[in-house]
Amino acid sequence: MRIFTFDTTLRDGTQGEAVSFSVDDKLTIMQKLDELGIDYIEGGWPGSNPKDKEFFARARSIQLNHARLTAFGSTRFARNPVERDPNTLSLVEAGTPAVSIFGKSWDLHVHRALGVTEEENLKLIADTVKFLKDHGREVIYDAEHFFDGYTANPDFALRTLEAAKNAGADVLCLCDTNGGTITSRLTEIFADVRARLDGILGIHTHNDSDVAVANSLAAIEAGATHVQGCMNGYGERCGNANLASIIANLELKLGHTTIGPDRLTALTQVARFIAELANLPMRNDQPYVGHSAFAHKGGVHVSAVLKDSATYEHIAPEKVGNRQRVLLSDLSGRGNILYKLKQHGLDDRLTEAARRELLERIKHIEYLGYELEAAEGTFELLVREALHPGASFFDVISFEVTTKMTGNRSLNTATVNLKAQDGVHTATASGHGPVNALDLCLRQCLSALYPEISIVRLTDYKVRVLEPKKGTAAKVRVLVEWSDNRRSWATVGVSDNVIEASWLALLDAIRLELMRLTEKDETLDKALEDYCWGV
Repeated sequence: MRIFTFDTTLRDGTQGEAVSFSVDDKLTIMQKLDELGIDYIEGGWPGSNPKDKEFFARARSIQLNHARLTAFGSTRFARNPVERDPNTLSLVEAGTPAVSIFGKSWDLHVHRALGVTEEENLKLIADTVKFLKDHGREVIYDAEHFFDGYTANPDFALRTLEAAKNAGADVLCLCDTNGGTITSRLTEIFADVRARLDGILGIHTHNDSDVAVANSLAAIEAGATHVQGCMNGYGERCGNANLASIIANLELKLGHTTIGPDRLTALTQVARFIAELANLPMRNDQPYVGHSAFAHKGGVHVSAVLKDSATYEHIAPEKVGNRQRVLLSDLSGRGNILYKLKQHGLDDRLTEAARRELLERIKHIEYLGYELEAAEGTFELLVREALHPGASFFDVISFEVTTKMTGNRSLNTATVNLKAQDGVHTATASGHGPVNALDLCLRQCLSALYPEISIVRLTDYKVRVLEPKKGTAAKVRVLVEWSDNRRSWATVGVSDNVIEASWLALLDAIRLELMRLTEKDETLDKALEDYCWGV
Protein backbone atom coordinates (compact mmCIF):
# COMPACT_ATOMS: atom_id res chain seq x y z
CA MET A 1 0.00 0.00 0.00
CA ARG A 2 1.20 3.54 -0.72
CA ILE A 3 1.78 5.49 2.50
CA PHE A 4 2.37 9.23 2.17
CA THR A 5 5.18 10.69 4.29
CA PHE A 6 4.94 14.11 5.92
CA ASP A 7 8.15 15.48 7.42
CA THR A 8 7.88 18.18 10.07
CA THR A 9 11.56 18.41 11.06
CA LEU A 10 11.67 22.05 9.97
CA ARG A 11 8.65 22.98 12.10
CA ASP A 12 7.81 20.58 14.93
CA GLY A 13 11.40 19.35 15.04
CA THR A 14 12.75 22.84 15.75
CA GLN A 15 10.56 23.01 18.84
CA GLY A 16 12.88 20.44 20.43
CA GLU A 17 15.41 21.63 22.97
CA ALA A 18 18.76 22.60 21.38
CA VAL A 19 17.40 22.21 17.83
CA SER A 20 17.86 25.36 15.75
CA PHE A 21 18.21 25.85 12.02
CA SER A 22 19.07 28.97 10.08
CA VAL A 23 17.05 29.84 7.00
CA ASP A 24 19.89 28.51 4.84
CA ASP A 25 19.90 25.29 6.87
CA LYS A 26 16.16 24.87 6.36
CA LEU A 27 16.40 25.41 2.62
CA THR A 28 19.22 22.87 2.35
CA ILE A 29 17.35 20.29 4.45
CA MET A 30 14.21 20.85 2.38
CA GLN A 31 16.11 19.91 -0.77
CA LYS A 32 17.66 16.85 0.90
CA LEU A 33 14.23 15.63 2.01
CA ASP A 34 12.90 16.21 -1.49
CA GLU A 35 15.73 14.10 -2.95
CA LEU A 36 14.93 11.38 -0.40
CA GLY A 37 11.39 11.20 -1.73
CA ILE A 38 9.39 12.68 1.15
CA ASP A 39 5.88 13.60 0.00
CA TYR A 40 5.20 16.64 2.20
CA ILE A 41 7.75 18.94 3.83
CA GLU A 42 6.34 21.21 6.51
CA GLY A 43 8.59 24.26 6.39
CA GLY A 44 7.35 26.25 9.37
CA TRP A 45 4.72 28.68 10.57
CA PRO A 46 4.86 31.80 8.38
CA GLY A 47 2.56 33.77 10.65
CA SER A 48 4.62 33.24 13.81
CA ASN A 49 8.15 34.57 13.19
CA PRO A 50 10.33 36.44 10.65
CA LYS A 51 12.62 33.44 10.04
CA ASP A 52 9.81 31.24 8.75
CA LYS A 53 8.39 34.11 6.70
CA GLU A 54 11.79 34.55 5.03
CA PHE A 55 12.09 30.80 4.51
CA PHE A 56 8.86 30.61 2.52
CA ALA A 57 9.76 33.72 0.52
CA ARG A 58 13.11 32.21 -0.51
CA ALA A 59 11.67 28.73 -1.03
CA ARG A 60 9.53 30.02 -3.92
CA SER A 61 12.62 30.17 -6.12
CA ILE A 62 13.56 26.52 -5.46
CA GLN A 63 12.00 23.86 -7.64
CA LEU A 64 11.20 20.66 -5.75
CA ASN A 65 11.11 17.49 -7.82
CA HIS A 66 8.82 15.40 -5.65
CA ALA A 67 7.74 16.93 -2.34
CA ARG A 68 4.93 19.40 -1.74
CA LEU A 69 6.13 22.23 0.48
CA THR A 70 3.64 22.82 3.29
CA ALA A 71 2.97 25.86 5.45
CA PHE A 72 1.69 25.37 8.98
CA GLY A 73 -0.75 27.36 11.06
CA SER A 74 -3.82 27.25 13.27
CA THR A 75 -7.50 27.75 12.75
CA ARG A 76 -8.53 31.41 12.73
CA PHE A 77 -8.67 33.39 15.94
CA ALA A 78 -12.20 33.47 17.37
CA ARG A 79 -12.30 37.28 17.28
CA ASN A 80 -11.33 37.50 13.58
CA PRO A 81 -13.41 36.84 10.49
CA VAL A 82 -11.44 34.34 8.44
CA GLU A 83 -10.84 36.73 5.54
CA ARG A 84 -9.18 39.22 7.95
CA ASP A 85 -7.35 36.73 10.18
CA PRO A 86 -3.58 37.48 9.94
CA ASN A 87 -2.57 33.87 10.58
CA THR A 88 -4.84 32.48 7.88
CA LEU A 89 -3.79 35.17 5.39
CA SER A 90 -0.11 34.41 6.03
CA LEU A 91 -0.75 30.79 5.06
CA VAL A 92 -2.14 31.92 1.71
CA GLU A 93 0.69 34.41 1.20
CA ALA A 94 3.29 31.67 1.79
CA GLY A 95 2.34 30.37 -1.64
CA THR A 96 2.77 26.68 -0.85
CA PRO A 97 0.70 24.04 -2.64
CA ALA A 98 -0.29 22.46 0.67
CA VAL A 99 -1.23 23.86 4.07
CA SER A 100 -1.42 22.09 7.41
CA ILE A 101 -3.62 23.62 10.08
CA PHE A 102 -4.36 22.41 13.57
CA GLY A 103 -7.60 22.75 15.48
CA LYS A 104 -8.89 21.74 18.89
CA SER A 105 -10.36 18.26 19.33
CA TRP A 106 -10.36 18.17 23.13
CA ASP A 107 -13.21 19.98 24.85
CA LEU A 108 -10.81 20.83 27.71
CA HIS A 109 -8.78 22.98 25.29
CA VAL A 110 -11.88 24.51 23.74
CA HIS A 111 -13.13 25.72 27.11
CA ARG A 112 -9.83 26.47 28.88
CA ALA A 113 -7.41 27.52 26.11
CA LEU A 114 -9.73 29.13 23.56
CA GLY A 115 -12.55 30.14 25.87
CA VAL A 116 -15.23 29.47 23.26
CA THR A 117 -18.18 27.13 23.00
CA GLU A 118 -17.97 23.79 21.26
CA GLU A 119 -20.12 25.05 18.39
CA GLU A 120 -17.89 28.11 17.96
CA ASN A 121 -14.85 25.83 17.79
CA LEU A 122 -16.45 23.77 15.02
CA LYS A 123 -17.05 27.00 13.07
CA LEU A 124 -13.38 28.02 13.51
CA ILE A 125 -12.34 24.74 11.92
CA ALA A 126 -14.83 24.83 9.07
CA ASP A 127 -14.22 28.50 8.19
CA THR A 128 -10.44 28.10 8.02
CA VAL A 129 -10.47 24.90 5.98
CA LYS A 130 -12.99 26.30 3.50
CA PHE A 131 -11.08 29.59 3.09
CA LEU A 132 -7.84 27.73 2.28
CA LYS A 133 -9.63 25.37 -0.11
CA ASP A 134 -11.23 28.34 -1.86
CA HIS A 135 -7.67 29.62 -2.43
CA GLY A 136 -6.64 26.41 -4.14
CA ARG A 137 -4.65 24.81 -1.33
CA GLU A 138 -4.46 21.15 -0.39
CA VAL A 139 -5.44 21.12 3.28
CA ILE A 140 -4.14 18.71 5.88
CA TYR A 141 -6.16 19.11 9.05
CA ASP A 142 -4.25 18.19 12.22
CA ALA A 143 -6.72 17.23 14.94
CA GLU A 144 -4.67 18.35 17.94
CA HIS A 145 -4.91 16.22 21.12
CA PHE A 146 -7.34 13.97 19.30
CA PHE A 147 -6.81 10.84 21.39
CA ASP A 148 -7.13 12.72 24.69
CA GLY A 149 -10.17 14.49 23.29
CA TYR A 150 -11.76 11.24 22.15
CA THR A 151 -11.21 9.67 25.56
CA ALA A 152 -12.82 12.65 27.31
CA ASN A 153 -15.69 13.31 24.89
CA PRO A 154 -15.74 11.02 21.82
CA ASP A 155 -18.82 12.60 20.23
CA PHE A 156 -17.29 16.08 20.21
CA ALA A 157 -13.88 14.84 19.00
CA LEU A 158 -15.53 13.11 16.05
CA ARG A 159 -17.59 16.21 15.26
CA THR A 160 -14.39 18.25 14.87
CA LEU A 161 -13.20 15.80 12.22
CA GLU A 162 -16.54 15.99 10.46
CA ALA A 163 -16.38 19.80 10.48
CA ALA A 164 -12.99 19.72 8.74
CA LYS A 165 -14.03 17.01 6.28
CA ASN A 166 -17.30 18.71 5.32
CA ALA A 167 -15.40 21.94 4.70
CA GLY A 168 -13.14 20.13 2.22
CA ALA A 169 -10.06 18.99 4.13
CA ASP A 170 -8.01 16.57 2.03
CA VAL A 171 -6.40 14.75 4.96
CA LEU A 172 -7.63 14.29 8.52
CA CYS A 173 -4.57 13.69 10.72
CA LEU A 174 -5.17 12.38 14.25
CA CYS A 175 -2.57 13.77 16.66
CA ASP A 176 -1.33 12.28 19.93
CA THR A 177 -0.03 15.70 20.90
CA ASN A 178 0.82 14.88 24.53
CA GLY A 179 2.42 11.57 23.55
CA GLY A 180 0.64 9.74 26.34
CA THR A 181 -1.51 7.26 24.44
CA ILE A 182 -0.50 3.60 24.69
CA THR A 183 -0.48 1.63 21.44
CA SER A 184 -3.43 -0.65 22.17
CA ARG A 185 -5.66 2.30 23.06
CA LEU A 186 -4.53 4.33 20.05
CA THR A 187 -5.30 1.39 17.74
CA GLU A 188 -8.76 1.03 19.23
CA ILE A 189 -9.59 4.72 18.75
CA PHE A 190 -8.10 4.92 15.28
CA ALA A 191 -10.03 1.87 14.13
CA ASP A 192 -13.27 3.47 15.33
CA VAL A 193 -12.55 6.66 13.36
CA ARG A 194 -11.65 4.62 10.28
CA ALA A 195 -14.98 2.78 10.52
CA ARG A 196 -16.92 6.06 10.74
CA LEU A 197 -15.09 8.22 8.18
CA ASP A 198 -13.84 7.55 4.67
CA GLY A 199 -11.06 9.46 2.91
CA ILE A 200 -7.40 9.87 3.85
CA LEU A 201 -6.58 9.54 7.54
CA GLY A 202 -3.17 10.46 8.94
CA ILE A 203 -1.26 9.93 12.18
CA HIS A 204 0.97 12.33 14.12
CA THR A 205 2.50 11.04 17.37
CA HIS A 206 4.87 12.29 20.05
CA ASN A 207 7.29 10.13 22.00
CA ASP A 208 6.54 11.00 25.63
CA SER A 209 5.69 7.36 26.39
CA ASP A 210 8.48 6.04 24.12
CA VAL A 211 6.01 4.42 21.73
CA ALA A 212 5.69 7.07 18.99
CA VAL A 213 7.03 4.87 16.19
CA ALA A 214 4.97 1.88 17.38
CA ASN A 215 1.87 4.07 17.55
CA SER A 216 2.45 5.36 14.02
CA LEU A 217 2.84 1.83 12.65
CA ALA A 218 -0.23 0.64 14.54
CA ALA A 219 -2.31 3.48 13.09
CA ILE A 220 -1.19 2.55 9.58
CA GLU A 221 -2.17 -1.05 10.18
CA ALA A 222 -5.54 0.31 11.33
CA GLY A 223 -6.05 2.27 8.12
CA ALA A 224 -3.87 5.43 8.08
CA THR A 225 -2.24 6.21 4.72
CA HIS A 226 -0.54 9.47 5.75
CA VAL A 227 2.16 9.53 8.44
CA GLN A 228 3.92 12.48 10.04
CA GLY A 229 7.20 12.62 11.93
CA CYS A 230 10.64 14.19 12.27
CA MET A 231 13.98 12.87 11.11
CA ASN A 232 16.00 11.53 14.05
CA GLY A 233 12.95 11.94 16.29
CA TYR A 234 13.53 15.64 16.91
CA GLY A 235 10.69 17.58 18.49
CA GLU A 236 9.27 19.15 21.63
CA ARG A 237 9.78 17.46 25.01
CA CYS A 238 10.65 13.84 24.18
CA GLY A 239 10.41 14.38 20.45
CA ASN A 240 8.18 13.36 17.57
CA ALA A 241 7.92 9.95 15.99
CA ASN A 242 11.22 9.21 14.25
CA LEU A 243 10.39 9.36 10.56
CA ALA A 244 13.58 7.52 9.57
CA SER A 245 12.51 4.50 11.64
CA ILE A 246 8.92 4.70 10.38
CA ILE A 247 10.02 4.73 6.74
CA ALA A 248 12.40 1.80 7.19
CA ASN A 249 9.81 -0.25 9.07
CA LEU A 250 7.10 0.42 6.52
CA GLU A 251 9.34 -0.45 3.57
CA LEU A 252 11.24 -3.41 5.03
CA LYS A 253 8.90 -4.91 7.61
CA LEU A 254 5.35 -4.19 6.52
CA GLY A 255 5.68 -4.21 2.74
CA HIS A 256 4.33 -0.70 2.18
CA THR A 257 5.71 1.85 -0.27
CA THR A 258 6.92 5.24 0.99
CA ILE A 259 10.09 6.57 -0.64
CA GLY A 260 10.83 3.29 -2.44
CA PRO A 261 13.74 0.83 -2.09
CA ASP A 262 16.11 2.80 -4.35
CA ARG A 263 15.85 5.96 -2.29
CA LEU A 264 15.85 4.00 0.97
CA THR A 265 19.61 3.49 0.55
CA ALA A 266 20.05 7.27 1.16
CA LEU A 267 18.20 7.19 4.49
CA THR A 268 21.29 6.96 6.70
CA GLN A 269 23.12 9.71 4.85
CA VAL A 270 20.16 12.12 5.06
CA ALA A 271 19.56 11.44 8.77
CA ARG A 272 23.22 12.10 9.58
CA PHE A 273 23.32 15.15 7.34
CA ILE A 274 20.41 16.70 9.22
CA ALA A 275 22.05 15.91 12.57
CA GLU A 276 25.20 17.64 11.34
CA LEU A 277 23.29 20.80 10.37
CA ALA A 278 21.47 20.70 13.70
CA ASN A 279 24.91 20.56 15.36
CA LEU A 280 23.67 17.70 17.51
CA PRO A 281 25.40 14.36 18.08
CA MET A 282 23.75 11.55 16.17
CA ARG A 283 22.50 8.89 18.58
CA ASN A 284 24.77 5.90 18.05
CA ASP A 285 21.98 3.52 19.03
CA GLN A 286 19.38 5.04 16.71
CA PRO A 287 17.72 2.17 14.84
CA TYR A 288 18.59 1.65 11.18
CA VAL A 289 20.74 4.79 10.71
CA GLY A 290 22.86 5.05 13.89
CA HIS A 291 26.56 4.17 13.92
CA SER A 292 25.87 1.29 16.31
CA ALA A 293 22.78 -0.04 14.52
CA PHE A 294 24.80 -2.85 12.94
CA ALA A 295 27.81 -2.90 15.27
CA HIS A 296 29.00 -6.15 16.83
CA LYS A 297 31.21 -6.35 19.89
CA GLY A 298 30.81 -9.72 21.61
CA GLY A 299 33.08 -12.44 20.27
CA VAL A 300 30.22 -14.94 19.91
CA HIS A 301 28.21 -12.42 17.89
CA VAL A 302 31.10 -11.58 15.60
CA SER A 303 31.93 -15.24 15.00
CA ALA A 304 28.35 -15.87 13.93
CA VAL A 305 28.08 -12.71 11.81
CA LEU A 306 31.21 -13.65 9.89
CA LYS A 307 29.50 -16.91 8.91
CA ASP A 308 26.09 -15.38 8.20
CA SER A 309 25.20 -11.76 8.97
CA ALA A 310 21.54 -12.70 9.39
CA THR A 311 22.42 -14.36 12.70
CA TYR A 312 22.59 -10.96 14.44
CA GLU A 313 21.26 -8.46 11.87
CA HIS A 314 17.54 -8.12 11.23
CA ILE A 315 18.13 -6.54 7.80
CA ALA A 316 21.09 -6.03 5.49
CA PRO A 317 22.47 -2.62 6.58
CA GLU A 318 23.10 -1.62 2.97
CA LYS A 319 19.34 -1.41 2.38
CA VAL A 320 19.21 1.79 4.45
CA GLY A 321 22.66 3.02 3.46
CA ASN A 322 24.34 1.91 6.69
CA ARG A 323 27.09 -0.66 7.13
CA GLN A 324 28.23 -3.44 9.39
CA ARG A 325 30.87 -2.65 12.02
CA VAL A 326 32.96 -4.81 14.31
CA LEU A 327 34.12 -3.30 17.60
CA LEU A 328 37.12 -4.17 19.72
CA SER A 329 37.07 -4.51 23.49
CA ASP A 330 37.72 -6.94 26.29
CA LEU A 331 34.68 -8.84 24.97
CA SER A 332 36.37 -9.41 21.62
CA GLY A 333 37.17 -12.73 20.10
CA ARG A 334 39.79 -13.27 17.46
CA GLY A 335 37.11 -12.77 14.82
CA ASN A 336 36.75 -9.11 15.81
CA ILE A 337 40.43 -8.40 15.43
CA LEU A 338 40.84 -10.17 12.10
CA TYR A 339 37.53 -9.04 10.65
CA LYS A 340 38.80 -6.16 8.51
CA LEU A 341 42.17 -7.79 7.83
CA LYS A 342 40.42 -10.89 6.49
CA GLN A 343 38.21 -8.81 4.22
CA HIS A 344 41.33 -7.64 2.43
CA GLY A 345 43.30 -10.87 2.46
CA LEU A 346 45.68 -9.96 5.27
CA ASP A 347 44.72 -12.56 7.85
CA ASP A 348 47.52 -14.90 6.77
CA ARG A 349 50.11 -12.29 7.69
CA LEU A 350 49.53 -13.01 11.39
CA THR A 351 50.36 -16.42 12.77
CA GLU A 352 47.97 -18.11 15.16
CA ALA A 353 50.28 -17.15 18.02
CA ALA A 354 50.43 -13.53 16.86
CA ARG A 355 46.66 -13.38 16.65
CA ARG A 356 46.30 -14.72 20.17
CA GLU A 357 48.93 -12.30 21.47
CA LEU A 358 47.21 -9.33 19.82
CA LEU A 359 43.87 -10.35 21.31
CA GLU A 360 45.34 -10.70 24.80
CA ARG A 361 47.08 -7.36 24.49
CA ILE A 362 43.84 -5.64 23.54
CA LYS A 363 41.97 -7.27 26.41
CA HIS A 364 44.68 -6.25 28.85
CA ILE A 365 44.76 -2.60 27.89
CA GLU A 366 40.96 -2.46 27.93
CA TYR A 367 41.13 -3.83 31.46
CA LEU A 368 43.46 -0.94 32.32
CA GLY A 369 40.84 1.52 31.09
CA TYR A 370 41.66 1.93 27.40
CA GLU A 371 38.75 2.10 24.98
CA LEU A 372 39.58 1.10 21.42
CA GLU A 373 36.06 1.56 20.09
CA ALA A 374 36.72 5.29 19.85
CA ALA A 375 40.52 5.16 19.48
CA GLU A 376 40.94 3.70 16.02
CA GLY A 377 44.44 5.18 15.78
CA THR A 378 45.63 3.19 18.78
CA PHE A 379 44.07 0.06 17.30
CA GLU A 380 45.82 0.68 14.00
CA LEU A 381 49.13 1.06 15.82
CA LEU A 382 48.59 -2.26 17.62
CA VAL A 383 47.90 -4.01 14.31
CA ARG A 384 50.95 -2.50 12.63
CA GLU A 385 53.12 -3.46 15.58
CA ALA A 386 51.79 -7.01 15.45
CA LEU A 387 52.59 -7.23 11.75
CA HIS A 388 56.06 -5.77 12.33
CA PRO A 389 57.26 -6.90 15.75
CA GLY A 390 60.36 -5.12 16.99
CA ALA A 391 59.83 -2.01 14.87
CA SER A 392 60.95 1.00 16.89
CA PHE A 393 61.61 4.56 15.83
CA PHE A 394 62.55 6.03 19.19
CA ASP A 395 62.55 5.29 22.91
CA VAL A 396 61.67 7.84 25.57
CA ILE A 397 64.38 8.22 28.18
CA SER A 398 62.58 10.80 30.32
CA PHE A 399 60.29 13.77 30.27
CA GLU A 400 59.61 16.59 32.72
CA VAL A 401 56.91 19.23 32.92
CA THR A 402 56.74 22.30 35.15
CA THR A 403 53.98 24.84 35.60
CA LYS A 404 54.78 28.17 37.23
CA MET A 405 52.14 30.73 38.12
CA THR A 406 53.09 34.38 37.78
CA GLY A 407 50.21 36.64 38.71
CA ASN A 408 47.28 35.54 36.59
CA ARG A 409 49.44 33.75 34.02
CA SER A 410 50.89 30.27 33.95
CA LEU A 411 54.20 29.36 32.33
CA ASN A 412 54.35 25.74 31.14
CA THR A 413 57.73 24.28 30.26
CA ALA A 414 58.63 20.74 29.24
CA THR A 415 61.88 18.86 28.65
CA VAL A 416 62.02 15.58 26.71
CA ASN A 417 64.93 13.16 26.33
CA LEU A 418 64.69 10.37 23.79
CA LYS A 419 66.90 7.99 21.90
CA ALA A 420 66.45 7.72 18.14
CA GLN A 421 68.39 6.00 15.38
CA ASP A 422 70.99 8.75 15.22
CA GLY A 423 71.51 9.15 18.95
CA VAL A 424 70.05 10.94 21.95
CA HIS A 425 67.95 14.07 21.46
CA THR A 426 66.93 16.60 24.10
CA ALA A 427 64.52 19.49 23.68
CA THR A 428 62.97 22.09 25.98
CA ALA A 429 59.95 24.17 25.04
CA SER A 430 57.24 26.37 26.53
CA GLY A 431 53.66 25.94 25.41
CA HIS A 432 50.01 26.75 25.95
CA GLY A 433 49.65 24.21 28.72
CA PRO A 434 51.79 21.22 29.63
CA VAL A 435 50.52 18.94 26.84
CA ASN A 436 51.29 21.51 24.16
CA ALA A 437 54.79 21.96 25.63
CA LEU A 438 55.39 18.18 25.50
CA ASP A 439 54.11 18.06 21.92
CA LEU A 440 56.53 20.80 20.87
CA CYS A 441 59.46 19.01 22.54
CA LEU A 442 58.69 15.68 20.90
CA ARG A 443 58.50 17.26 17.45
CA GLN A 444 61.76 19.15 17.99
CA CYS A 445 63.54 15.93 18.89
CA LEU A 446 62.27 14.08 15.82
CA SER A 447 62.01 16.84 13.20
CA ALA A 448 65.47 16.31 11.71
CA LEU A 449 64.94 12.57 11.21
CA TYR A 450 61.23 12.71 10.32
CA PRO A 451 60.26 16.17 9.03
CA GLU A 452 56.92 14.83 7.74
CA ILE A 453 55.46 14.65 11.26
CA SER A 454 55.16 18.42 11.30
CA ILE A 455 51.82 18.17 9.47
CA VAL A 456 50.19 16.04 12.19
CA ARG A 457 48.01 18.29 14.31
CA LEU A 458 45.69 17.88 17.28
CA THR A 459 42.02 18.56 16.44
CA ASP A 460 40.21 17.51 19.63
CA TYR A 461 41.04 16.57 23.20
CA LYS A 462 38.76 14.82 25.71
CA VAL A 463 39.32 13.68 29.30
CA ARG A 464 37.14 11.06 30.99
CA VAL A 465 37.38 10.29 34.71
CA LEU A 466 37.31 6.50 35.18
CA GLU A 467 37.18 6.30 38.97
CA PRO A 468 35.13 9.30 40.17
CA LYS A 469 34.94 8.03 43.75
CA LYS A 470 38.68 8.59 44.08
CA GLY A 471 38.32 12.29 43.41
CA THR A 472 41.50 14.00 42.24
CA ALA A 473 43.40 10.70 42.57
CA ALA A 474 41.16 9.05 39.96
CA LYS A 475 42.46 7.34 36.87
CA VAL A 476 41.61 9.23 33.68
CA ARG A 477 41.34 8.33 30.03
CA VAL A 478 42.50 10.92 27.51
CA LEU A 479 41.21 10.63 23.95
CA VAL A 480 43.02 12.82 21.43
CA GLU A 481 41.93 13.29 17.82
CA TRP A 482 44.49 14.04 15.12
CA SER A 483 44.68 14.90 11.43
CA ASP A 484 47.44 14.87 8.82
CA ASN A 485 45.29 16.69 6.22
CA ARG A 486 44.43 13.36 4.57
CA ARG A 487 42.54 11.56 7.31
CA SER A 488 41.64 11.80 10.97
CA TRP A 489 42.19 9.30 13.77
CA ALA A 490 42.14 9.11 17.55
CA THR A 491 44.61 7.76 20.09
CA VAL A 492 44.10 7.07 23.76
CA GLY A 493 46.14 7.11 26.95
CA VAL A 494 45.21 6.05 30.50
CA SER A 495 46.87 6.99 33.79
CA ASP A 496 46.11 8.43 37.22
CA ASN A 497 48.17 11.40 35.98
CA VAL A 498 46.33 13.40 33.29
CA ILE A 499 49.61 14.68 31.84
CA GLU A 500 51.00 11.15 31.53
CA ALA A 501 47.76 9.92 29.92
CA SER A 502 47.98 12.78 27.42
CA TRP A 503 51.65 11.99 26.78
CA LEU A 504 50.84 8.35 26.04
CA ALA A 505 48.16 9.35 23.52
CA LEU A 506 50.61 11.79 21.95
CA LEU A 507 53.30 9.12 21.61
CA ASP A 508 50.86 6.70 19.95
CA ALA A 509 49.87 9.33 17.39
CA ILE A 510 53.47 10.11 16.43
CA ARG A 511 54.52 6.44 16.34
CA LEU A 512 51.53 5.62 14.15
CA GLU A 513 52.34 8.36 11.68
CA LEU A 514 55.96 7.19 11.48
CA MET A 515 54.84 3.63 10.75
CA ARG A 516 52.54 4.91 8.03
CA LEU A 517 55.35 6.96 6.49
CA THR A 518 57.90 4.17 6.46
CA GLU A 519 55.62 1.31 5.40
CA LYS A 520 53.68 2.00 2.22
CA ASP A 521 51.30 -0.94 2.26
CA GLU A 522 48.21 0.06 0.30
CA THR A 523 46.37 -3.15 1.19
CA LEU A 524 46.91 -2.58 4.90
CA ASP A 525 46.05 1.09 4.55
CA LYS A 526 42.75 0.16 2.91
CA ALA A 527 41.89 -2.41 5.56
CA LEU A 528 42.59 -0.06 8.42
CA GLU A 529 40.94 2.90 6.76
CA ASP A 530 37.85 0.76 6.25
CA TYR A 531 37.88 -0.25 9.91
CA CYS A 532 38.42 3.31 11.08
CA TRP A 533 35.34 4.49 9.19
CA GLY A 534 33.35 2.11 11.33
CA VAL A 535 34.78 3.40 14.58
